[in-house]
Amino acid sequence: MRYAIALHTLLASLCVFVVMMNQSTPNTNQSIPVEIIASRNFIDWLESQQISLAFTTYQSSRLMFLGVNPHRGMSGFERIFDRAMGLYTTPERIYLSSRYQIWQLDNVLSSPQLYDGYDKLYIPRISYTTGDLDIHDLAIENLSERIIFISTMLNCLATVSDRHSCIPLWKPSFISALVNEDRCHLNGLALVDGKARYVTACSQSDVVDGWRDRRQTGGCVIDIQSNEVIATGLSMPHSPRFYQGKLWLLNAGTGYFGYIDQDKGIFEPVTFCPGFLRGLAFVGNYAIVGLSKNRGVDKTFSGLILDDNLMAKEADPRCGLLIIDLKTGEVVHWIRLEGEVTELYDIQILYHFSK
Repeated sequence: MRYAIALHTLLASLCVFVVMMNQSTPNTNQSIPVEIIASRNFIDWLESQQISLAFTTYQSSRLMFLGVNPHRGMSGFERIFDRAMGLYTTPERIYLSSRYQIWQLDNVLSSPQLYDGYDKLYIPRISYTTGDLDIHDLAIENLSERIIFISTMLNCLATVSDRHSCIPLWKPSFISALVNEDRCHLNGLALVDGKARYVTACSQSDVVDGWRDRRQTGGCVIDIQSNEVIATGLSMPHSPRFYQGKLWLLNAGTGYFGYIDQDKGIFEPVTFCPGFLRGLAFVGNYAIVGLSKNRGVDKTFSGLILDDNLMAKEADPRCGLLIIDLKTGEVVHWIRLEGEVTELYDIQILYHFSK
């Protein structure tokens, strides 16, 4: 595979750069352009937070990075991982789920060492072959340092194995058996104090593909510790994250970012985001939310309350990122992705380096 990245900066109201990727796959040998448009002060915000962003693009099978180059323009980089989805980072590692594998990539540079102007160089070191478990969110537990992940196909929380596809650790009480059937569309995982604590599911169905019939209001949040459903009435919830004492999530079927009021067991919407929401990360008093467009002939993202909300606001669904101020709920910065990338799945923050 050969990759080239062309960067262009408009110093007026927007920052735009185009990524040209030449991939040799069975489907195409042509270069694929991706245009990324950022709001006026997005680069200033990245610099002020001393971070770069990593995110997965799901349908276009990419792990992408965004940062700031030495000329205060946007720095972008990407690599192909088949059906890249779940993403988790530590100071020196990236963990990534793909169609049949979980990858561990290690940074091999020591500060202030650079490689081709980049301050991090990630090399694939370990790969676990899992088979098609439809892995969504994944994380590293602090104490055990083991990889844990959601197998949506098996409706369970699991870890890796040196002999099997996975080792199941937990399943919802309403799932009667560990079988290769996506019944409830278990998808999201939230850690509390470094341990798995909360998960999201699109329904409480116990039949194969039953979740599709409950997309509008069947979604729920489950407390792994107590094995209790603590919130219901959600629409395709994704990306639960525990931050600043609150359990935040994306009520994707409505387009709202918000949090769970655990005393009342309800979702409190904070900000409407124009797209199907997946991928959530936090830095300081900001949330970073991922948006996806519709899937066209695939009706998974259509026929939802999100459609009505978009129509009411005279908006089209977009693919990109929104930066939301947690104090006000306002969108303060944004990124739009145009071209072949139409869906995002997960987002992680890379701290204390820019490129």
